[in-house]
Amino acid sequence: MNAEFDRRQPTQFIRSVYMRLAPSENPAPSAAPDEDYSALASEIVDIFYKIYGNHPGFRVNHAKGLVAQGHFVAAPTAAALSRAALFDGSTIPFTVRFSNDGGFPAIPDGAPGNIKGMAVKFHLPGGREVDIVMLAVKTFPMATGEGFRDLLWAISESPEGAPKPTALDEFAASHPTVSASFDTAGTPDSFAHEQYYGLNAFIFVDGDGRRQAVRYIMAPEEIVYLSAEEAAQQSLDFLIDDLPQRIAKKPVLFHLTAQLAEAGDQTKDPSEPWSRDHRVVDLGVLTVDKVLVDSREVQKDLLFLPTNLTDGIELSDDRMPLIRTAVYGVAFARRTR
Repeated sequence: MNAEFDRRQPTQFIRSVYMRLAPSENPAPSAAPDEDYSALASEIVDIFYKIYGNHPGFRVNHAKGLVAQGHFVAAPTAAALSRAALFDGSTIPFTVRFSNDGGFPAIPDGAPGNIKGMAVKFHLPGGREVDIVMLAVKTFPMATGEGFRDLLWAISESPEGAPKPTALDEFAASHPTVSASFDTAGTPDSFAHEQYYGLNAFIFVDGDGRRQAVRYIMAPEEIVYLSAEEAAQQSLDFLIDDLPQRIAKKPVLFHLTAQLAEAGDQTKDPSEPWSRDHRVVDLGVLTVDKVLVDSREVQKDLLFLPTNLTDGIELSDDRMPLIRTAVYGVAFARRTR
C-alpha cells in the first residue's frame, strides 16, 4: 500500500487516500480534505511532536500498541439498519490495534488518565476496507479540529513543573468539555475488558434508502477497571503482555453496537453526548483470536482512516472524521519517511 504515496508530500498523500475510496462505495465529503484540513493537520502533528518528541517509526500519538486479528459476523439487526456488505452476515476478517494514549513508546500501561484506543480494519471482499477508530472515553474533548489543536497547544505549554495555573489548567477551566471527556477514562485490567466509543456520528443507509445517524460502541463481555493504587502496582507492559496470554486460552469477544440518534439530536459535535436512554442496537460480534508476533513491525505501516467507508455507511455533518484522516495521513507520511 505504501508505495502508492509520496511520503514527502503530505497534501498529495491525503488527496491520494481519498482518491482510492471509490465514489460508488464511499460518498465524497462535502469539503475537499486537502483544501480545508491540510494546514490544520500539520499544525496538530507539529504540536504532538513538541509534546512527545520524535520517536522514529512510532506513531506521534497512541505510539504504544499491539496488533491482533480475528473475524466479525454481523447480527441480523445490523442488516436492517444498513445495506453495507460489512453487515451481510458473512464472516469478515479484520485487523485490530489496541493502544495507549500519547506519543511515548514506553509509557506505562497503568499511567494515570491514559486513554486506551481500539482501531479496527475490516477486510471486505474485493480488497475493500472499512475502518472504525475508537477511544475509551465517552466524548471527544473538543467540538472542532481547531479546538483540539488549541487544547494540544495548552498541553505543550504545561510541562511538568510549570507554574500554576498552567496553560492547560486555564484552558480546561474555560472549556468544560475537556474534563467531561478525560474524566471518563479509566485503567482496565485488560484491553479485552475496556469499552470503546466511536464518538463521531455516521449515517447508516438501508436497502430502501432510509437514513439513520449512529455512534459506534464496542462493548466487551466484561468491563473491569483497576483502582489508581492497583494500576500503579502493575508492570510497565501489563496490558501488552496480557492479551497474547489471554487469547492463547480462548478468543476475546467484543460486541459492536450502535447508539441510534433520535429526532432533534445533533450529529455535528463529538464533544456532546446523546442521551443514555437512546436505543443501542447490536451490530455483531468480533472474535479476536490471534496476536501478531511481529506486531511492532506490522503497526508501523498500518494506517486506520475513519473515512474508510463503504456503501451503506456515510459521513454525517461531523467534520472530525475528515480532520482525523488528514492528521493520520500527515503523521503516517512523516513516520514512514
